[in-house]
Amino acid sequence: MRALLHPALAALLALLLSPLPTGLIRKVKALVQKRRGAPLLQLYRDLRKLLRKDPVVSTTSSWVLRAAPAVVFATSLVACSLVPVTVRALPDGVPGDLFLFFFVLALGRFFLVLSGMDAGSSFGGMGSSREALISALVEPAAFTGILAIAAYARSTSFAAALAALNGLGGDPLLPQAGAPTGWAPSALFLLPVFLAFVLVLVAETSRIPVDDPATHLELTMVHEAMILEDSGRHLALLEYGAALKQWALLGLLASLFLPFDPFLGVAGAAGLALSVAFFAAKVLLLSLLVGVLEAATVKLRFFSVPNLAALAFVLALVGFLQYAVTGIGR
Repeated sequence: MRALLHPALAALLALLLSPLPTGLIRKVKALVQKRRGAPLLQLYRDLRKLLRKDPVVSTTSSWVLRAAPAVVFATSLVACSLVPVTVRALPDGVPGDLFLFFFVLALGRFFLVLSGMDAGSSFGGMGSSREALISALVEPAAFTGILAIAAYARSTSFAAALAALNGLGGDPLLPQAGAPTGWAPSALFLLPVFLAFVLVLVAETSRIPVDDPATHLELTMVHEAMILEDSGRHLALLEYGAALKQWALLGLLASLFLPFDPFLGVAGAAGLALSVAFFAAKVLLLSLLVGVLEAATVKLRFFSVPNLAALAFVLALVGFLQYAVTGIGR
């Protein structure tokens, strides 16, 4: 039963709270622009409304357009279940690792790109080609960051990485009261990797400065262009899947790079509930930071996106080389 506790807990938390970061980001941008903006729970209302409507599917499309929403939703939910919410709930057997996390998200992106081209519209093809290019540009930064974390933790598993970054000794799955929490002093070299993953988050979730999710202008659309042909329940699953993917990436940053848990020494179900609530608070805090970043920047020209991806790769490489050269934490 313990092996199923963490995936089920992480998936349930994501299903309940994943639309909330989008509302926070929109609200922060509205307040910065001196607007009232949409309600904080607007995405919940939109999803409920769309789930009640039947989808309208083009007669020229194939099974891909019908299957893609379910695949995108399912892969995003699986990615959320892999993210370590708290050390105390991790199973004895590792359910997945950092590479599997990004491969699962890549599977959902693959079907999303196919569905954008399946309807045969020019907007869908344009958005799909841009999405494929952006993902290819940011993946080297993501995998280089994974190598830096894996070199430090001696493993690519979430359990080993979270335990190493927390500076926990002994059995990382059974932390004792008074065990150190937060970054181990030897893990400070991962700061450039954290900045690289922030840029990867922005690119993977199609947010400013890479894409503007609030526009439907032909020259700026990426994610919105791929889902223009979807409606009803199909659109609800795609929007929900995008929110889950955003939650998964924010959770990855919160768990690996902000591994602070002041409730680690609290035993029992109360301690577990407090740790889970603290994890959710960290994710929402990162959402506020993303909103501030969006409000403080402007969308880049599409041909400037490779420069942003190159910056992310250089940051991840600097973190990896810093560990390889200095040997801190060995």
